[in-house]
Amino acid sequence: MDPVPVLEIGGTHVTAALVRDGSAEIAVRLPLTPNGGKAEILDGIAAAAAKLDAPAGAQWGVAVPGPFDYEAGIGLFQDVGKFESLYGVDVKAELTRRLPEPAGLRFLNDADAFGIGEHVAGAAAGHRRAVCLTLGSGIGSAFLDDGVPVNDGPLVPPDGSAHLVRYLGRPLEETVSRRAIRAAYAGEDSPDVHAIAELARTGDRHAQTVLANAFHALGAAIGPWLARFEATVLVVGGSIAASWDLVEGPLKASLHSAAELRTALRAVDAPLLGAAWWATRTDHHLQ
Repeated sequence: MDPVPVLEIGGTHVTAALVRDGSAEIAVRLPLTPNGGKAEILDGIAAAAAKLDAPAGAQWGVAVPGPFDYEAGIGLFQDVGKFESLYGVDVKAELTRRLPEPAGLRFLNDADAFGIGEHVAGAAAGHRRAVCLTLGSGIGSAFLDDGVPVNDGPLVPPDGSAHLVRYLGRPLEETVSRRAIRAAYAGEDSPDVHAIAELARTGDRHAQTVLANAFHALGAAIGPWLARFEATVLVVGGSIAASWDLVEGPLKASLHSAAELRTALRAVDAPLLGAAWWATRTDHHLQ
């Protein structure tokens, strides 16, 4: 089977890889300027793609954060602090012109790509109904039915997005996110989350309380959606999940769910595997 070329576009970087036989061979990870101009960003993405020995006529998978029209390939970034020069831009057409003879490009949300990767070869493997979260600057989510993201309907939050869930009347990200945890610890002068986690491990009771409160809130807010979706596993990844020893306890205690709780197994390459899986599906439309 030919390798599948994929791109993972983050807020500050782009990763290019070839996926074959369930593993991703990362060719390059290049920085992107999130507030750069249209040509600068698109040329940066294309520069990463050019590092791949991609077969001519291949379908490319492209994982990209929202807001984005994934079916049409049009950027909808506005008031999100990144890629705003791509608002209304036909990214699909622009990249098709810049990439080496693609047969087509299939876009998907980066959190969905992470979840699909964990379903294909990670912690969600073997589970028909799975919820996968990424914890970092915000909360990314994928509600998966047999590996396919479910992004609308009564069983999932609006757009299938956990960041739209509310907790105690406020957006969940105001309690569970890098900025929220730092603000709760010491405001603008706070160390980063990994440092707060280390302080918690060494006996800082305030750090312990801040982290416990955040992950308790996450469980309380997400637990009802796990039940409604009938998920049998909740997979948690992202930079904050690297402190799993501090995340698991309060999260599990507040979930009130029979779903298995697991940390991500493919933290580095899950989005790449997911993008490749999506690119090669014949029925790739979101539900």
